Amino acid sequence: MKKRQFSLLISVLLTVGLFAGCGQSGKTTETANNSNSKEITIKVGAAATPHAEILKHVQPQLKKEGINLEIITLDDEDQLNPALQENQIDANYFQHVPYLNSVAKEKGYDFTVAGKVHVEPIGFYSSKLKSKDEIKNGANIAIPNNPSNEYRALVLLQAQGLIKLKDGIANYSATPKDIVDNPKNLKFTEVDSAQLPRVLQDVDGAVINTNIALEAKIDPKSALFREDSNSPYANVIVVRKGDENKEEIKKLVQVLNSDDVKKFIQEKYGVAVVPAF
Repeated sequence: MKKRQFSLLISVLLTVGLFAGCGQSGKTTETANNSNSKEITIKVGAAATPHAEILKHVQPQLKKEGINLEIITLDDEDQLNPALQENQIDANYFQHVPYLNSVAKEKGYDFTVAGKVHVEPIGFYSSKLKSKDEIKNGANIAIPNNPSNEYRALVLLQAQGLIKLKDGIANYSATPKDIVDNPKNLKFTEVDSAQLPRVLQDVDGAVINTNIALEAKIDPKSALFREDSNSPYANVIVVRKGDENKEEIKKLVQVLNSDDVKKFIQEKYGVAVVPAF
């Protein structure tokens, strides 16, 4: 009798254990499935303003699409391309194509553009002058010292009739040595882009990228003149070649090119940032 009771007890315990195991297994699978649907994480390195702000705006929408967007900002934006090269991030968003082409050629990066997002019209700022007409002979103008933005600044000054560059310049690369006509004998100080707001008091004017101006709390509307909407310098999402075909990257670009983002950019930044899609 005791033996039969013992066998019955074992049988009951095994049955309870089996059902308990099934219940726990089902719960684990459901959690795993839910986890898998939410665990697509992409790390995007970005400039702080406006790039990271725009990315932050789309985080909730991407979350609904099953994508966790992790935004990485660095004090030195020049490290965002090495970070992409070394697989520390999945994409970056801080540069335009002429700049990308110049550094890719120098560093041997095998990157590609996944999509365009916005243009930041570069502008001429001054703490001493109120208009272009006040630029005097021998005025000292600060310009970015990296090749693509230096060319961009010089082209802006050329468009305003202040200088003339030699013909046939290729690869978006020029320096003051390429100026063939300088009627006001302007002097140029080449400065790291991020330092341009700091030298503004020491020069007659400076050509400053909009994101740098925004970070320095300079009102973009205060620019004496700026690029128009036809600028070829759209800021882009850059990835390692081949990654542009990943679904999460496609979804990122799709969300960034939405009407919602266009409205957000226009309402938040006005003339400082222009949608490029």
